[in-house]
Amino acid sequence: QVQLVESGGGLVQAGGSLRLSCAASGRTFSNYAMGWFRQAPGKEREFVAAISGSFGPTYHTDSVKGRFTISRDNAKNTVYLQMNSLKLEDTAVYYCAASKTRMVASTLRNNYDYWGQGTQVTVSS
Repeated sequence: QVQLVESGGGLVQAGGSLRLSCAASGRTFSNYAMGWFRQAPGKEREFVAAISGSFGPTYHTDSVKGRFTISRDNAKNTVYLQMNSLKLEDTAVYYCAASKTRMVASTLRNNYDYWGQGTQVTVSS
């Protein structure tokens, strides 16, 4: 059974940093796309960042470019999201996602087959 378990969320002041982790189990995702999405209260789940398998591009949504960085450690079957210079509008539940078959990163929710349970990130003023 495949599981994605996020960690690293919490409460942080604006301008601060957090690093989210997503540990996968049940299968290896080293060759496949993984991503981060977020959902704020009353809003739809939106794309944040995605990373390809062993080779290929990474993507970050415009609002986080220069502040967030997605990375992966295939030996640990884990993907990370380093979040710096956090803003109030970054407050959301952050979800990790992984594709069963797609190797190239995607910004589209429908291209991901597995999802974590989410981790809350709250940015305060």
